[in-house]
Amino acid sequence: MCDSDTVKDADQYLGKMTRRQFSTLAAGTALAMMLPSDANAKAVTATDVEIKTADGVCDALFVHPTEGKHPAVLMWPDILALRPAFRKMATRLAESGYAVLCVNPYYRDAKAPVVQVGESFGDESTRAKVMPMYRNLSAATHQSDAKDFVAWLDEQAAVDTNRKVGTMGYCMGGPIIMRTAAAVPDRIGAACSYHGGGLVTDKPDSPHLLIPQMQAAFLIAVADNDNQRDPNAKIVLGDTFKEHGLEAEIEVYAGAMHGWCVLDSSVYNHESAEKAWTRTLALFERALA
Repeated sequence: MCDSDTVKDADQYLGKMTRRQFSTLAAGTALAMMLPSDANAKAVTATDVEIKTADGVCDALFVHPTEGKHPAVLMWPDILALRPAFRKMATRLAESGYAVLCVNPYYRDAKAPVVQVGESFGDESTRAKVMPMYRNLSAATHQSDAKDFVAWLDEQAAVDTNRKVGTMGYCMGGPIIMRTAAAVPDRIGAACSYHGGGLVTDKPDSPHLLIPQMQAAFLIAVADNDNQRDPNAKIVLGDTFKEHGLEAEIEVYAGAMHGWCVLDSSVYNHESAEKAWTRTLALFERALA
């Protein structure tokens, strides 16, 4: 998860360029940048939706191919929540043939976007804004929301309910995809974590303790600096997945910093992000049958 160590690592990575300078640059260029045109990209329809949950109404983006029914994917953003970068990422996935719901996990406190273009987690003012919202979430809210969001997806005409659902999460979304896989095990066929923090902890609600309840195949893409701080986490995950007979691709992305997959991140790494994207598509193609 994003924390003070992550901020320090990003400062060192960026060198003399300030976080604000980079965030402004990223906001102006990354969303329209050099993402390759995916072969056979489908025409898509994007709609801002509201989903009733046990705790209120969640605002979200639902984007899917304009024609036909498709496997659903539930996307959990990073700590800065639903914003233009994630709209772009969700749309790109939909163009590959998926019905994608990208949610605002902070809906209990505020509608998205909760940060403005150019704001960074490295800014104290941004952390002061988002951390109280982050702390209002818990293992219980993660699982309750997951059940409501998957149920909503299964009611949509664009979703092929004969196929499994995928889920993907970035940063704080990493633990949430594991709790999603445990909350709706009969529906979640694939779960992907990108620089997810806190997948293995010593607390009784550690996500890895839920693995016996899961039926999904996993992609765990680990940031280099996260692995340096907790090299044992990937071993525990690998052993536990294997013990319970679950497919899991666990890899440390050398040189990729926490946050590297997100388009507007100050440490976005295009080559490594594209590798993770390719591996995601391969898993979804295989596991969402």
